[in-house]
Amino acid sequence: MEGDDEDDLVYEDDEDEFGLPSIASMRRKRSMKSRTHKAQQVTYPSVAQTTSRPALAPSPMPQVHRSNSFDIAEERNPLSYPSAKKGDGKILRPQYKDILRDPANTLHLINHPVLPSNATPKEAEAYSTRISRINKFKRILQSSSVSLQDLRAAAWSGVPEELRAITWQLLLGHLPTNSERRVTTLERKRKEYLDAVRQAFNSGTMANRNGSSAGLTGLASQPPVTAGRGRGLDEAVWHQISIDVPRTNPHIPLYQYEATQRSLERILYVWAIRHPASGYVQGINDLATPFWQVFLGTYITDLDIESGMDPGQLPRPVLDAVEADTFWCLTKLLDGIQDNYIVAQPGIHRQVAALRDLTTRIDSGLAKHFENEHVEYMQFSFRWMNCLLMRELSIKNVIRMWDTYMAEETGFSQFHLYVCAAFLVKWSEQLMKMNFQEILMFLQALPTREWTEKDIELLLSEAFIWQSLFRGSRAHLRTSNSTIPMGLLGPSG
Repeated sequence: MEGDDEDDLVYEDDEDEFGLPSIASMRRKRSMKSRTHKAQQVTYPSVAQTTSRPALAPSPMPQVHRSNSFDIAEERNPLSYPSAKKGDGKILRPQYKDILRDPANTLHLINHPVLPSNATPKEAEAYSTRISRINKFKRILQSSSVSLQDLRAAAWSGVPEELRAITWQLLLGHLPTNSERRVTTLERKRKEYLDAVRQAFNSGTMANRNGSSAGLTGLASQPPVTAGRGRGLDEAVWHQISIDVPRTNPHIPLYQYEATQRSLERILYVWAIRHPASGYVQGINDLATPFWQVFLGTYITDLDIESGMDPGQLPRPVLDAVEADTFWCLTKLLDGIQDNYIVAQPGIHRQVAALRDLTTRIDSGLAKHFENEHVEYMQFSFRWMNCLLMRELSIKNVIRMWDTYMAEETGFSQFHLYVCAAFLVKWSEQLMKMNFQEILMFLQALPTREWTEKDIELLLSEAFIWQSLFRGSRAHLRTSNSTIPMGLLGPSG
């Protein structure tokens, strides 16, 4: 049985988890052509060459080159967890109980580092700008009734990381804008989620072993692939989730800890059984991680929690709150793009068609080149829509991008299309020089590893320009063979 479970973690040689051509298969085909060509020109080493190295000298280990992209398809870890030493991890805020009760209490805990006396004018300006932005957000968030219009306007250009959790929760409607209702609403929603988890997992052998008062940390604690068996769970759903979670963000230590993976499994499983029209679809696991990471950081003094942070050492109420808040915010996000994940995924097909037509209007040369090379947009942009570019960008850059998405009322359902268009045409010069195979290989492993927040902000600005030009104009986007539903691009002006 163990062998069967291990096989589940291996993709077909010629495709990735979305059924699209894999980078490995394309590289293999490319190298086979190269080997075939070289085989016709074989040269044999001389005796001196074959004896130049001592007979017992070990061969050098092959160097593993990691691509310059954030595609995780080639970087999956085995099912093992790092062992945290006692005391490992960031420092929990002493005021964490106050934050649990009301996230607005974080507004009083922001520390401003002292500006060094020898700071350059540029550093002094950056320091002043940061203080001004934080104070602007604090004025909005400290109101007894938060203005979502003002909060969206401020968040479009990025949210200070100290205030990101409460800002996201307000913009998504997880927290009420009325401060007097905030505490009771949070208590009710968190309790509802805890009850849903217990109802989902406290059945069969798990109920007998843990009892109803075990709390979330005691639930779903068995090995991920076998945990659903004999417990009354929907085994097909649980099995797929337990396969996908261990390969989520494998390059980030935070996501390799067992506490993190068990938490994500519960979030995804409860969401799936509460949404039977779609159930769990691969890619949703990625969408939960920005919420989980941002909300966890609220309770830690060091906001950089991607490494050196074992969530399993935190108090149970903190993990329960992070998990519940992530569940509700993920639910809000997916409610707006539900047709991306129902049977046949019609929402993604519409967006891919819209991207093709939009690219034709923005960069007709690139669109024509794709047509000549027989490149189908579905071959590369399906993943862009399904995972919201999370396989193409670092999670830190995705978090910055989501600030703007949440500031846009239809950020995930409509603005994302224009971001994808700006993202595609950014590489136009390189793509125009490539053939079919090179295009697909390049687009599945884009060189974004060194991207910073500035690159994301430039991308968002370009997307805003395209949205301003095309969203309200049917004429700009209508082509002779256009298949874009005009509602996707906004009402006609």
